[in-house]
Amino acid sequence: MIAMLAGIVDHAGDESLVVDVNGVGYLVFASSRTLGKAPLRGEPLRLLIETHVREDHIHLYGFADEAEREWFRLLTTVQGVGARIALAILSALAPETLASAIATQDKAALTEAEGVGPKLAQRILSELKDKAGGIALRAAAPAAQGAASEAVSALVNLGYPRGDAHAAVATASRRLGGDASLDALIRAGLKDLGLKEVAR
Repeated sequence: MIAMLAGIVDHAGDESLVVDVNGVGYLVFASSRTLGKAPLRGEPLRLLIETHVREDHIHLYGFADEAEREWFRLLTTVQGVGARIALAILSALAPETLASAIATQDKAALTEAEGVGPKLAQRILSELKDKAGGIALRAAAPAAQGAASEAVSALVNLGYPRGDAHAAVATASRRLGGDASLDALIRAGLKDLGLKEVAR
């Protein structure tokens, strides 16, 4: 199983690129976000890889960072979301935007991705609502992770569902920055959760 490739760019297209690793060319499919970060031909490149093995093919999917790879893995757990749709979503929405869309149940944001209609968007939102917060928090600055984790625990102790608490704190962490205090995260999380209660 290939988990990472480090080599030089041999060729880049609209949906994939070829990475030359010691004379062997690996075809790697990627989101437009990752392809946009790829260097010019002949320059060094390192990609995180997700390997999909099927009866009729082996496909490699490349990612510029761990957050994008985690989202790819999570998206492909949803019925009807294969690798192509997952890459289309990650091309349309950066990981932090995707986390926010799921936290706020923003169906319109997901339908911006090619191949994602309203029904599939709703399924993604429903199935990932309680799973997305953890990825969003892990993507936060390491110094903020401790405070964020404590803030989630505090909100859960106040009676909020863990998935909602994760999403609210992740949103607060992005808005307030990596050095936000525990109190600030809790206050912002409560405000966000309060607005959701009103909307319901």
